[in-house]
Amino acid sequence: MEDKKVSVSSCIRGVLHFMKPYRKKALLGLFMVIVSQLTFALNPSIEGLITTQLTQDAMEIMDGVTGAHVHFDVIIRIMLVLLGLYLLKTISQLITAFCLTDAIQGAMHDLRNALQQKIQRLPVRYFDDHPFGDVLSRVTNDVDALSNALQQTLTRVFGAILTFVFVITMMCTINPIMTLVALIIIPLSLIITRVVVGHSQRLFDAQQSTLGELNGTITEMYGGFNEIILYGKQEDAVKSFREVNERMCRSSFLAQFVSSLISPLVSLCTYLTIGTIAVIGCLFVIDGTIRVGQLQAFIRYIWQINDPLSQISQLSAQVQAAFSAMGRIFGMLEEEEEIPEKQPAEVITDVQGQVSFDHVQFGYDDTLLMKDVNIHVKPGQMVALVGPTGAGKTTLMNLLLRFYDVKGGSIRIDGVDIRDMKREDLRSLFSLVLQDTWLFQGTIYENLRYGRLDARKDEVIEAAKMANVHHFIRTLSHGYDTVINEEGNNISQGEKQLLTIARAILKDPQILILDEATSSVDTRLERMLQEAMNRVMQDRTSFVIAHRLSTIKNADLILVIQHGDIVEQGTHESLLAKKGVYEKLYHSQFADQEMEGACA
Repeated sequence: MEDKKVSVSSCIRGVLHFMKPYRKKALLGLFMVIVSQLTFALNPSIEGLITTQLTQDAMEIMDGVTGAHVHFDVIIRIMLVLLGLYLLKTISQLITAFCLTDAIQGAMHDLRNALQQKIQRLPVRYFDDHPFGDVLSRVTNDVDALSNALQQTLTRVFGAILTFVFVITMMCTINPIMTLVALIIIPLSLIITRVVVGHSQRLFDAQQSTLGELNGTITEMYGGFNEIILYGKQEDAVKSFREVNERMCRSSFLAQFVSSLISPLVSLCTYLTIGTIAVIGCLFVIDGTIRVGQLQAFIRYIWQINDPLSQISQLSAQVQAAFSAMGRIFGMLEEEEEIPEKQPAEVITDVQGQVSFDHVQFGYDDTLLMKDVNIHVKPGQMVALVGPTGAGKTTLMNLLLRFYDVKGGSIRIDGVDIRDMKREDLRSLFSLVLQDTWLFQGTIYENLRYGRLDARKDEVIEAAKMANVHHFIRTLSHGYDTVINEEGNNISQGEKQLLTIARAILKDPQILILDEATSSVDTRLERMLQEAMNRVMQDRTSFVIAHRLSTIKNADLILVIQHGDIVEQGTHESLLAKKGVYEKLYHSQFADQEMEGACA
């Protein structure tokens, strides 16, 4: 899926929007930049007065003028003025750094919050199409690139503009003809910069995109680190990483190299301009049109023009990387969100648990996966979904939870179309236990209370007992206060599964969804869990996705799904009597088990 394209002007407006709450500090910082650059522009002319005074004094002494001497009192007064200007420049730079740093970091703080909130509103489809590492790169690397660019380039670019204005004004007061000659450096530098930037911007876009791909590759590898070692795929993993890393290296080298050509080319223009001005200026000094100190100041002014041009050229790589990062950041912020909820939303006050799929149609793209799905579940029924991998079992549950919206038909709970409900209200009716467990870094107690923060300690313990995980927790040195690390690898996969089931039990949902919830535990624990699940599912509507058909014999309704459609439905006995798809699945599974037993 291609990213949403965002124009440069939209990116700039977006940055200004996040800077708006901090505009007073930002404006104060920019005002102090004006003060700093004004003192910077005055310094060469005042320094030139010292050179002019010393030259005059030296010539009077050499000509034998009566009373000729070095006017130290005049020079000291000029130096005191310079000292004051230097101090003012330093203080203004400190204020600028403080105000702009505070404003920019505040804006970046708000931008990260906006990205996090946006992530919560994006549809599941976005995360299906974008690798986790790429999304992470936008929130971290891209925001950091923008932050660094603003921090280091905002004052320099604004200062460069002021430098051009103030310096050119001062140069004109010295000699307009020399100023016109010196100004050739500006259009030449702009032409050089435009040509180089035009070629390098595409390279920086590729660099940021490849960086996101690199992060995705690293995240995927470390997420499956044990599997990579188990299957002896270390060399393949290293090869895959090297390929992405080499593309990253090539794109970064080309981007940085091309953008670095600006500085030496601009400096070459500056040297040629200084040489020309030195010749013309000497002729004007001989004619008496300008003084020696003014020529010195003028040459200093040329360097002052060169400094911001060189700085901008040196920062061009960072600026271009920032524009690429802005495109990715604001492209994500402008992505289409989940379909807006209807207002006023429907609320189910007394949930019974009746669920109906009425002529549901759905497809991830223009091709329909489900063409006409009809399911009617009575309150308190246990519904089992079986079928081959990729048949659409999990997709049905995603539609029920509104992770995706149907393209035709409707899904109703107690007669209310789920599209008429707030997503938050809808999902509060469910507890979901997935095959892929998720626990966050924190204590076991905090993880169990995740879905119900007001739960009492005795309720947490009771839920753990029902999930048959209380005994395991008691064997830990810190019990319920044991901290699960960030990776969750200090407890086994089966124990993590038990904890997620206990968490679902504690929430006490009206509707329960179990997606291969017992796949990670052994046969003994599975039997114990099955008993616990039977108690939990009593008088509660539940959906069970299972590959082990032995676990769903007692289901009130079994749905056999193939290619997105329900090909059979009924009880275990009625489906076996049909001698259809379910009967073949069931007996093939038991035949496999008998063969395994014989081999053992």
